[in-house]
Amino acid sequence: MKEEEIKREVRNRYAKVANPSSSCCASSAGCCSVPNKQVSKMVGYSEEEMSAVPEGANLGLGCGNPIALASLKVGERVLDLGCGAGFDVFLAAKKVGNQGQVIGVDMTPEMLDKARANAKKGGYTNVEFRLGEIENLPVADNFVDVIISNCVINLSPNKKRVFEEAFRVLVSNGRLMVSDLVLRRKLPEVVQRNVEAYAGCVSGAELKEVYLEQMRNAGFQNIEVIEEQSYPLEYVFGEEAFKSVIDLGLTPEELKETASSIVSIKVSALRTR
Repeated sequence: MKEEEIKREVRNRYAKVANPSSSCCASSAGCCSVPNKQVSKMVGYSEEEMSAVPEGANLGLGCGNPIALASLKVGERVLDLGCGAGFDVFLAAKKVGNQGQVIGVDMTPEMLDKARANAKKGGYTNVEFRLGEIENLPVADNFVDVIISNCVINLSPNKKRVFEEAFRVLVSNGRLMVSDLVLRRKLPEVVQRNVEAYAGCVSGAELKEVYLEQMRNAGFQNIEVIEEQSYPLEYVFGEEAFKSVIDLGLTPEELKETASSIVSIKVSALRTR
């Protein structure tokens, strides 16, 4: 698959998710096939956190809760890679206060429209949403104290570039906290080549050791996998991705093997120079 084909499919998929007339699961467009709050609770969000953001900000697209482990401080600048409708941005905004700033970057205009509407609805004055790709961040060098990302980097066809860009925009001693999907072992070739499975958070996932090595090669130090967790089959595969994989002719055993290859990890790292 070519990079532009992947990006186009991902952008189209999440434009559907952003449609106010349908939820993540009703649109069959996201990385989940169970209700948003159920997904968020499963991946580590509390009821208090889910209730603290404007309605419509939580689309149930995450695979972890990077805010819980980011140790955000009042006055810090935070960047969210692939911010979607703003769920993690709004949670971070409460942590850093009015003295701080949270920037969300997303490549899907429909998502940004939704995020900006949510910010207005919630009265947030310390957040900003920018259109851009996480491989080419619209952020100045050495600008942010903390970067968070939730189940987004796996969607990038150039993860090496994502980590290089993250390193560039962080200040010295800046922190990276990522929740993402990685692989324990390689997926079947037919799944790797399927663009629907890629946009559905399946075939874009990288081998865990390769993922961590790419972070290291970008310059990050003190890389630590804080948590690793498997999720049920119906969460790993979104509805459209599930259908596309079924159409590839995988047996039920092969399908289960594919799902068990995918795990969610929470990773922290530092830019020490």
